[in-house]
Amino acid sequence: QLQVVESGGGLVQPGGSLTLSCAASGFTLDYYAIGWFRQAPGKEREGVSCITSGDNLIYYEDSVKGRFTIALDNAKNTVELQMNSLKPEDTAVYYCAAVYRMRRDGIVTAQGMCAHFTDPGKGGYWGQGSQVTVSS
Repeated sequence: QLQVVESGGGLVQPGGSLTLSCAASGFTLDYYAIGWFRQAPGKEREGVSCITSGDNLIYYEDSVKGRFTIALDNAKNTVELQMNSLKPEDTAVYYCAAVYRMRRDGIVTAQGMCAHFTDPGKGGYWGQGSQVTVSS
């Protein structure tokens, strides 16, 4: 079965840290763009950070720059999102998605992944979501 599965969410106090992990099974992440997206209650889903396999280009949404770090481990077929200095506004369900980079309309970039592939209807493999709650 081709899928990605997230793990690592939970409850953390403001200023704390969490690491989310996304494991792909049934396929390798070579030639894929992989992204972390989040959706807070009442808000649209947004791209948080994305990375491309092969050239390891990375994109971060402005509000997480300097606090979040994305990393791809091809040997383990996983992508991690290290989240530091967490704020209450980071509270959301976090989703991992993987999209094959070679598309008819062009190669998917890290920024393009985060900007355009914001829901499963646009393609790729999506995880079930992992709740992250930042609260004292």
